[in-house]
Amino acid sequence: MLTVIGILIKILIVVGATQGAVAYLIYVERKVAAYAQDRIGPNRAGREVGVPFGLLQPLADGAKMLLKEDVIPAYVTTPLYLLAPMIAIIAATIGFAVVPFGPVGPNQVVNFQIAPDVDIGILYVFAIGSLAVYGVILAGWASNNKYSFIGALRSSAQLISYEVPLGLSVLGMVLIAGSLDLNTIINWQDRHVWGVLVSPIGFVIFLVSAFAETNRLPFDLPESEQELVGGFHTEYSAMKFGMFFLGEYLHVITVSFLTVILFFGGWDFPFLNQQQSGLLSAIAKLVVILVKVTLVILFMMWVRWTLPRFRYDQLMDLAWKALIPLALVNLVATAAIVQYVGDYLVSP
Repeated sequence: MLTVIGILIKILIVVGATQGAVAYLIYVERKVAAYAQDRIGPNRAGREVGVPFGLLQPLADGAKMLLKEDVIPAYVTTPLYLLAPMIAIIAATIGFAVVPFGPVGPNQVVNFQIAPDVDIGILYVFAIGSLAVYGVILAGWASNNKYSFIGALRSSAQLISYEVPLGLSVLGMVLIAGSLDLNTIINWQDRHVWGVLVSPIGFVIFLVSAFAETNRLPFDLPESEQELVGGFHTEYSAMKFGMFFLGEYLHVITVSFLTVILFFGGWDFPFLNQQQSGLLSAIAKLVVILVKVTLVILFMMWVRWTLPRFRYDQLMDLAWKALIPLALVNLVATAAIVQYVGDYLVSP
């Protein structure tokens, strides 16, 4: 019974923390956009009550989203139209079940993972992440709108195409660490070296594919407001649109955690004893991984306001003619190296 209560508490904390983080990530992204375009950005909300820098802007945006009229156009296929945003938010949320937010193990005071005994963590995250495409396709088709339908077609082709190099890029680290478990991969990096140094090509492929999987610029073809008015969510308003928006940012957080865990050592940091247990050590490791994740998210925001959008043919050519062949070569080369120096890789 206590185990079940502990898991429920972890779920509530993770859901509350990630969704709260999304609200302020939107604020941060607006600030990054303002800095890139030599503007000020949101700075008014909260002045009346003494809160500086517009820090209450996310609360104002959330209230506006909730209070907007919830319109369902007469020409949509209503059941699927309503189901699509639910799929988007659920698929984005349950992916956090196997993500280690901090140290996990029998000697730890707190296990910072909802489901700590899943040995196929990477496989689970990829399987759940691939479900998000169903929400996008249903949204575009059920809206009975040409812009939405074109956006859904673009998104389905893009997500399916870039899932291939994304999956191949992480197999190198799986071979090197000898496990699909995210904690095992972090522990291997602690004993040896960060993944970005042993699999730099895999890291680059993973990062580029992650931008495409999260529909971030320069890969935001499914939404591209200048062409498709907003793409697959053109006909959505109020909280239903907010669910798509929330799901997209949750995917950004998930991808950032995977990037840090697979290639930047997770909570590993110089002069931080990974074998040490205790509350202070656990908090220090939690802070380390959260700082790394924040830096990755800021990098993704910086890229959005730096690079222009690809043409669609360039988008698909990059996946099928460049990333997939390169990922296959990287996988074969990694497998050969692991076979040759396998004893060193698995050594404690």
